[in-house]
Amino acid sequence: MRDQVITINRVSKVVKGGRRCSFGAIVAVGDGNGKVGVGHGKANEVPEAIRKGNDQARKSMIKIPIIDETIPHESLGVSNAGRVLLKPASAGTGVIAGGAVRSILELAGVSNILTKSLGSNNPHNVVHATMKALRQLNDPDEYRQRLGQEIPEEEDEEEAAEEQKEEAKAAKEDEKQKEEATEAKGSSDEDTGTDESGDDEKSES
Repeated sequence: MRDQVITINRVSKVVKGGRRCSFGAIVAVGDGNGKVGVGHGKANEVPEAIRKGNDQARKSMIKIPIIDETIPHESLGVSNAGRVLLKPASAGTGVIAGGAVRSILELAGVSNILTKSLGSNNPHNVVHATMKALRQLNDPDEYRQRLGQEIPEEEDEEEAAEEQKEEAKAAKEDEKQKEEATEAKGSSDEDTGTDESGDDEKSES
């Protein structure tokens, strides 16, 4: 489980004796395999704020579907003035994102994705919009089940490999039989040719 501090905000409050400072930290936590969470911790010291944010992030973790190191479909998350668009990308694209969005997606284990922040760049709004966009993602098999459709059965890789080996073996045997048939045919033609020449010599004598 990995965690990353997205932003730390200092807040000053004016009281009778002067100013009192406190800190707020936004922390993201993920396992790199589809689980990610975000938390906000507030305290008078930075380490304590980060610890509180970490605890809250672990409690609010969600599971997102990842197919071929990207998301299954496009998603748009909205939080107040923040709007974040997530789009699947082909292999080798990388994480096209910045700031808070990149941190969350990398912790979730997404390797190829296209993103765009369409609204406010306030870290709080961007983080919540990103999490809402991730919550909207649906696994294709679960979506088919909700619609009452049958899930296509996928063959195991081992079975497919065995079938390919059997097909290749059968093809080799067929080629071998064809070669043997052509050789037998050629030898029979030679035998008939020698027999005819012997008959011609006898008739001449």
